Amino acid sequence: MSDTTCAIVGGGPAGMMLGLILARCGIAVTVMEKHADFLRDFRGDTVHPSTMRMLDELGLFGEFDKIGYSKVEKAEFPVDGRPVTLVDFRRLRQPHPYVAMVPQWDFLDLLADAGRDEPNFTLRMQTEVTGLLRDGERITGVRYTSPDGDGELHAELTVACDGRTSLVRREAGLSTRDYPVPFDVWWFRLPRNEDGQYSLIPRTAPGRALIMIPRTGYFQVAYLIPKGSDRQLRARGLDAFHAELAELIPEADTATLTSWDDVKHLDVQLNRLRRWHREGLLCIGDAAHAMSPVGGVGINVAIQDAAAAARLLYQPLREHRVGESDLTAVQRRRRLPTAITQGLQRILHRQVMAPVMAGADIAPPGPLVHIVRWFPQLTAIPAYLVGTGVRPEHVAAPARR
Repeated sequence: MSDTTCAIVGGGPAGMMLGLILARCGIAVTVMEKHADFLRDFRGDTVHPSTMRMLDELGLFGEFDKIGYSKVEKAEFPVDGRPVTLVDFRRLRQPHPYVAMVPQWDFLDLLADAGRDEPNFTLRMQTEVTGLLRDGERITGVRYTSPDGDGELHAELTVACDGRTSLVRREAGLSTRDYPVPFDVWWFRLPRNEDGQYSLIPRTAPGRALIMIPRTGYFQVAYLIPKGSDRQLRARGLDAFHAELAELIPEADTATLTSWDDVKHLDVQLNRLRRWHREGLLCIGDAAHAMSPVGGVGINVAIQDAAAAARLLYQPLREHRVGESDLTAVQRRRRLPTAITQGLQRILHRQVMAPVMAGADIAPPGPLVHIVRWFPQLTAIPAYLVGTGVRPEHVAAPARR
């Protein structure tokens, strides 16, 4: 049995960012990640302008910049054979006005390395949380299993950052409000025969859409399919799938997909908790609100959650007096930006994704095209929503370098 001030379950973007900031604020933190490393292929790769500003505040942008990444500065639609810019990150008043495409494992390794330099930071890999510890109604820590055996970790505060299928959330009895989603995602990789660029705008076919994320030597592909159609589409066979892909992405070698085992199915969810906390426990990131892949904003929202939680909680944690009012303050701070972001995603689901899944092409409305051609400065509005977020957060002052 061991003790810490704050136990963080899950070493994704929210968990690692929260752990690093709290440790720099003088809080004893233990982050538990069930895998042996961060090398999971099928994750989002976007690092947004507001996140890069936070890396500036942490003194880590120089190291981040050494990783090497591609920049997405705008999103264009082809209209009548001419590109029309609908999203222009260059118009943002940010030190880094673009979306950086970085494999998420590199980003998490950067945060982990920075955390290891902090005496208050402990990262336990291959440590899977299996349950919660309780003292009456209060959550007092977690049970876990690791290569060294089973154990218990007592904590003044436990933070669930373990994703949309959060075991911690389920064990705590917290329930979500769920919203309909018209699509699921197949993730897979294809070799690159030539250079390709990431685009926010999907390529489409009747009832399908895909986005390609270029990586070294291959594309990571997100292939959108109608909700609940996974089994039916697989039953058609790989040859039919190869034919579809050859039309959509002729620059990739589809023959390398030799088994359906290479195609991972993601059940896309859009939901949020009615209540993000219980006594001794807080949920943030996907554990509090699963985001749709639309707009690629889920990672950014999760990191903003972490920054807000750290800023609001580090002083109560220092003084060993974290109460429900402190946890309520985190939910109150992050509830509105979460609801607005999910509301916009729901509109895009109804107005764009549902018609595409029904066989329509993606095309911007004619009036919108004319408006942005006459007033290109309006392209900063969607850029702000995607790149900065509804309520951007900053790193707590004691954690800045």
